Parts: sequence; C-alpha cells; structure tokens
Amino acid sequence: MTSASTASSKTPSSKTGLSRRGLLAGSAAAAGAFSFGFAIPFGSEAQAQGATPEINAWVVIHPDDKVVIRIVRSEMGQGTLTGLAQLVAEELNCDWTKVTTEYPTPGQSVARNRVWGNFSTGGSRGIRESNEYVRKGGAAARMMLIQAAANEWKVPAGECSAEKSVITHKASGKSIRYGQVAAAAAKLEAPKDVALKDPKDWIIAGKPLPRLDTVDKTNGKKIYGMDLKMPGMLNAAIKDCPVFGGKVKSFDAAAIKAMPGVRHVLPVGDSAVSVVADTWWQAKSALDALPIVWDEGENAKVSSASIAAWLKEGLDAPTAVVGNQNGDAKAAIAAAAKTVEAVYSYPYQNHATMETMNATALWTPEKCEVWTPTQNGEAALAATAEAAGLPLAKCEAYKIDLGGGFGRRGASQDWVRQVVAIAKQIPGTPVKLIWSREEDMTHGRYHPVTQCKMVGAFDKDNNLTGLHMRISGQSIVAGLFPGTIQNGRDPAVFQGLNAPGPEASIGYGVPNLLIDHAMRNPHVPPGFWRGVNLNQNTIYLESFMDELAHSVGKDPLEFRRGLMKNHPKHLAVLNAVAEKAGWGKPLPDGVFRGICQTMGFGSYVAAVAEVSVSPAGQLKIHRIVAATDPGHAVNPAQIERQVEGSFVYGLSASLYGEITIKDGRVEQENFDTYEVMRLEAMPAVETVIVPSGGFWGGVGEPTIAVAAPAVLNAIFAATGKRIRNLPLKNADLKKA
Repeated sequence: MTSASTASSKTPSSKTGLSRRGLLAGSAAAAGAFSFGFAIPFGSEAQAQGATPEINAWVVIHPDDKVVIRIVRSEMGQGTLTGLAQLVAEELNCDWTKVTTEYPTPGQSVARNRVWGNFSTGGSRGIRESNEYVRKGGAAARMMLIQAAANEWKVPAGECSAEKSVITHKASGKSIRYGQVAAAAAKLEAPKDVALKDPKDWIIAGKPLPRLDTVDKTNGKKIYGMDLKMPGMLNAAIKDCPVFGGKVKSFDAAAIKAMPGVRHVLPVGDSAVSVVADTWWQAKSALDALPIVWDEGENAKVSSASIAAWLKEGLDAPTAVVGNQNGDAKAAIAAAAKTVEAVYSYPYQNHATMETMNATALWTPEKCEVWTPTQNGEAALAATAEAAGLPLAKCEAYKIDLGGGFGRRGASQDWVRQVVAIAKQIPGTPVKLIWSREEDMTHGRYHPVTQCKMVGAFDKDNNLTGLHMRISGQSIVAGLFPGTIQNGRDPAVFQGLNAPGPEASIGYGVPNLLIDHAMRNPHVPPGFWRGVNLNQNTIYLESFMDELAHSVGKDPLEFRRGLMKNHPKHLAVLNAVAEKAGWGKPLPDGVFRGICQTMGFGSYVAAVAEVSVSPAGQLKIHRIVAATDPGHAVNPAQIERQVEGSFVYGLSASLYGEITIKDGRVEQENFDTYEVMRLEAMPAVETVIVPSGGFWGGVGEPTIAVAAPAVLNAIFAATGKRIRNLPLKNADLKKA
C-alpha cells in the first residue's frame, strides 16, 4: 500500500492554485486505509493542445492506427500496465495488436486539474479502484470516433459500429480506420452518458493476453532508474546515520578529496552525507573511506529484546483501541466451560527490492526535474517540490518502471528528497543517486513488528462462544501520517479482522468477539510492506482457528465451515481450495496438509499447503493450492502469475524474513544475513480462480497472507508442534 509523503510548504502552483500540501492530501487520501473520489473529465478540458491526436486523457490514436493508452499506475512486475490497457482497449474496441502505453507525468496531471486522478499504486488498488473511470475513458473515445465518422458520412452515429479500430456503416458499406478520423474526433465534445459493457461480453479484457512489457524486459530495451544516463551526469552515494533518529556530528571531507573521481562531499539534511563522483563506484568507495562521527542519540540503547518486552506489556495493558466487536467477549470467556489461549509474534521485515532506491535530479533556480522509479508519481512530485524549494508548476517527476516496489517506493519518497537536496547544491548538473544494498537494507521502512494474544471460549458442548484478539505493536499510519490517527485508532491495524463489509473483513461469525490494539511505536520506521497487516493478522487468526479446532477434536476445515454460514464468499473460496487440494483424501506417507482463508484488498482467498518434516526437522513444502475470488478477472494468466509470485514472497518471508535491532541499528546489511527463498525450495503452486462478479478485488497481495498459516498448520499436522513465532528458520521442527 502506498501514499504520499509529508510536505510543509504551501507554495501554490501558478496554474492551478494547488499546493504541495494539497496535492499530498489528495494523494494520501487515495491510498492506505482511505478512499477518495475523483471526477475524471473526458471532454475538451482533457484535450491537449497541439497536433497530438489525443481523443481524451486516456487515448491517443495516431494516423497509422497506433493506439497509445495512458496509464498512471506504476508497473513493478505485477502487470497493472497490461491489465488497465486491456480495460481501456475493451471499451475502445481497438486493434489490440496496435496498442502501446505511456506514463503521463504528475506535473501534467496537476496542470490539467488532476485529470488522471490517483497516481498511487499499492494495496492491489490499481485496477480495482480505477477500472470504472478508465473504462469510461475508452468508451467515450470510441463514441467520439464513431461520431466523427458519422459526421463525415452524414449518417446517424447509431447506425455505425466499431471493431478492431475500424468504424463501419453497414447500410452503405462504408468503413474507415480510427487513425483517419482521430483528429476530427479529438475536436468533438465528450459524451455525457457513457455506458460500459457487461463483463460477459468482453473480448479483450478477461482474456489471458501476453503482457505488453515482456519483450522489452527480455531483450534489454527496458530502462530502469539505475540504467539512466544523461550528458554531464554525476553519480552520488549516500550514508545516513545507522541509528534511526541520529544525526551527523562531523565528517572529514579533506580525507577523501584526492580519491579518484571525487567531485563533492555534501551534507544531506542533518543525518546523512553524500559523495558525488564521476562514477557510482568511485562515489561509494570514497564514502566508505570517509571519516564520519555520528550522534546516535538515545535510540542507540534499543534492541529487538527491548522492543519485544515493550510489546509484551501491551498484551495485557488495561486499555486498548477497539477495531471490531460484537457481544461481550470478556464475559463469554469468564463464563466458558473451556478456554484456549495463545500468543503469537511477527518480526520486522524488509522489502528488499532487487533494485535499490535511486533517482536522478536536475536542479536550477527555475526548474527541478526528477526521474525515478516510484509507486506514487504525485508523491514524488510533491517531495521534489518540497526539497527543491520551488512551486509545483516549476517541478516535474518522470516515472520509470520499478525493479520491485512492494510498498517501499510509495509512502516516504525519502530518496527523492535526498537526490534533490544533493542536486540543489550542484545547480545545473544532473545527479544520479543510488543507494548501496547496505544502505537500502538498513534504512528501509519496515513491515511493522507486532504480537498478538488470543483467547477462545467454548461452552460445554464445544461450541465457540467467544474470541478476544489483542494486538500489541506498531502502527504504520502513526509512523507515516500521524495527523490522521483519531482517538488512537489506526484502521489499517485491523486489516482482515474488520466487521463484515467490502474490505478486509473477518470470515467467521463468533457470538462474542473483541479485537483491539495496544499501540506501541518503536523508533524503527514502519512502512507498507506488500500485504501489510493482513499478513500477520491472517497468521494469528488462522493458526489460532486451527488450535481451537484441534482443542475440541474437530477437523480444521469442518470447524471453520461451522463458523462461516453468514460469510458465503469466504466459505466459497475455502470450499474451492479444499476440493482442488483433495482435503480429507489420502496423502503420500509423511506428507500433511494445512488450510486457511482470509479476505483482504477486496478479494477472498484460501490456501492448502502440503508439507513434510524429516526426523531431523527439515521442512519441505511440496505443494500449495490457492483459490482467489477477485470479483472480476481482467487477465486470468496474470492472476495466476501474481498468485504464484505472492507465494514466493510470502513463503520467503515466513521461512527467513527477519530484521533484528542491536544498539538501535538494523543488523542485516545484505542477502547473506537477510535470506530469500531459493528456487529449489519453491513448491508447485496451483491456482483456482473463482470470480463471482459484482465487485472488484485485488490480486497478488491477498494470497501472500495465506502462505504462512497454511504451512504452519501443516507443520502442526506433521509434527504436533505449534510454531507461533516467525521466521521458521529459528524454529525447531523435530517432532514433539
């Protein structure tokens, strides 16, 4: 999930009157746990000046019938670019083989009254939150093209039809290509009433079409931020205080001035130092040799152990903020014939994107431009303007495809501020800043650390009568947007545990339920890490559901089904995955199953894992079966790939992912100490897509959350051991 960064300046845009703060407010509201409505214009106010054959903000058609579809959501491997293009092309009735895409810039959007709406890409929201207005953009463009042809032929537009970029008037036998009428269509007023196709009639959307960006990625044509080259460009490396909240006390620039290629040694804010050189390796080598004295502050006393002790206190704190409740859970627990209690924990984790943070900036007193891989073009623009000290109208951010995002490149835009701060000290010279892997590992925005205490209550007939979940730990929203916390409540903390509704709701009906949060915010900065709070919340709830089932001698699947009568969509994906996996049917000797389900990012998901554990405690995950109901399936092939990729990410995190703190600083500096899953450890993944229609859900992130609990529940079936603390690399899996 992503959003915009915090800015303090109120300098308005000379064209729109929109301030950096105003841009940030709109951008932030559209991401994370919030929503924002945009009125997307398609008429003359959306048409560019000049000869570009722009039909409306979303569609450009050249005379040779080349169709350019504008996409403002970021492409970072998830396939958003192709999926959104399919939705526009579907309504446009164009020739898919002629389709290409381009990114408009956030500066252009601001100058045109935010015609493209939300640039934020995260929370699996790219398609599910913009599908309607991008489809209307395609439909409106089709109607304008048909009207232009009808005007030329002097026939009613209702007698004309369009297919594969050709408009036909059946009665006269006339036909004309889109490219031949695009210029005339661009001059027409946009239609006010735009009807959309029923998904059952889709011929481009809903089909497993190849991705539009695959060829350029495989032949090396695709340019990422770290590849960017500009005439006269210098390269920068940076080192921030190793303890979050610390500052630079002093540094000795003279000690490295004579090193090869070194041009500048510069302070960046009050906590970092940058070396600028002819090449990046020269900059990094000099920076490594630079004597720096840090003022680490009080946070240098913090450790993983001290954080864990603080969170543990929150599990029994007398007060907490309620996220979801019905009935009287505490009374039900007090009157129970039997109670079951367990405490789970989840560690800090790093995004660890393949491409480290980077950006290129060019600053002059009149204009500041930044080229960067970002999940939020508007946030990058706002950060640029803030750091540059210039109005929005004098700044621009050019978005480049991301070499991995996972939420890291969304909310903070810290590297953008840094590169602009560096470039501002070298006016007129383009500067490319690349974080080293060590800088990237130790200065991330980490998946929040939490603990959870759960108590379940049963009556004398082994019916579940009450459940209390107490979460203790960090708030992402408090760390990034503290002004939005109201009455101590961060709604994102309860992801997957909400009351019944369209977003991240719990899938069980418990007569007496209480889910609350004791907020504890250590100095380590949290961030939206792919899947966000749904990850640990699903582990907590679904592992505990297994514990509850076994405590009363019930099959885990049947136990869940008994609590899901009023949650049909949750139940449907659970049943679908159980059937596909063959739940209850014999397995090879030594192989055991685990099951779980959840709802997040607007979609319903479930998984079954099949594992074995050797006598020595060696885990092998043989197979994962996953069911997803995203409402509508825009590209089934992409959904399958996203589900498979989500299990790579989710299993990697559950097996190895752990960031630890010692003396206030992150201990893991590279992939030798922050491991990721290897190919030989990856199980087969079978995807079941069960779109039920009527809503738009996300894909990719939801199934990350079911990776760990499916495996944890299977490990219990195999060994009799409950693993309540991740990652699994720290666990002894020898049979109990």
